[in-house]
Amino acid sequence: MRPFVDPEWLSDHPEAVLVDVRSYLDGRSGREAYERGHLPGAVFVDLGQVLAAAPTAELGRHPLPTPDVFAAGLSEVGIGDDDLVVAYDDDSGAMASRLVWLLRITGHEAALLEGGYAGWHGRREPGVTLRPAATFTATPWPGDRFVEMDDLLGLAVLDARPPERFRGDVEPMDARPGHVPGAISLSCRANVGPDGRLLPVPELRRRLAPLTTDPWVSMCGSGVTACHTLLVAEHLGLPAGRLYPGSWSQWAATDRPAEIGEQSWTSS
Repeated sequence: MRPFVDPEWLSDHPEAVLVDVRSYLDGRSGREAYERGHLPGAVFVDLGQVLAAAPTAELGRHPLPTPDVFAAGLSEVGIGDDDLVVAYDDDSGAMASRLVWLLRITGHEAALLEGGYAGWHGRREPGVTLRPAATFTATPWPGDRFVEMDDLLGLAVLDARPPERFRGDVEPMDARPGHVPGAISLSCRANVGPDGRLLPVPELRRRLAPLTTDPWVSMCGSGVTACHTLLVAEHLGLPAGRLYPGSWSQWAATDRPAEIGEQSWTSS
């Protein structure tokens, strides 16, 4: 299954389980947004409860959940081992990408819905969708898809945060501004157009043109939106990247070196 699908594809696959993964960094509740209105039949998966462990200074704002917590959270909302999952949010797919990538690296069929919540032109429904509990089997995270802080320097690192955070102009969430030395700025939200759908393949290839090295690493503020870059690379048939789960929230909480200013290979 390809990592991105559009609403037209979804209409031809009624068996797909829709998952709402809206989450906000400004204190708003993704669950409350879901309950006010969501795509028909969609269940809600809480990023902070199911897709991440509790934040710590040592591990960052969104550490990986244990496989057991991940599996239990999906089982509870009715997602089983053999279900085909299509996830969305209202942030270019940046938040929902964490669920999709974790599912794909553990052998499950999953994709991001292009356009997300705003790009859906059908009806929406309020309340909560209830599906019967299902069996989702816990699977160890494949170690070769991740990289730890001590192994980061010297690798090709793409930072998916907005350019102003990468440069260190602002830092609203983490301990200090800047970026990992040698990292390249490639904002994941610039991978989509104003309609929330992916840019055409030729444009995406230009954005990721120098990415021919293997291995390479995707990071962001806390290891969530970095998953969007990993999915786009897969979409383009580029070498598979690895995720730095702690990302800037972990790095910034240490005394490791940081850089300020621009460093990018594109004008995006």
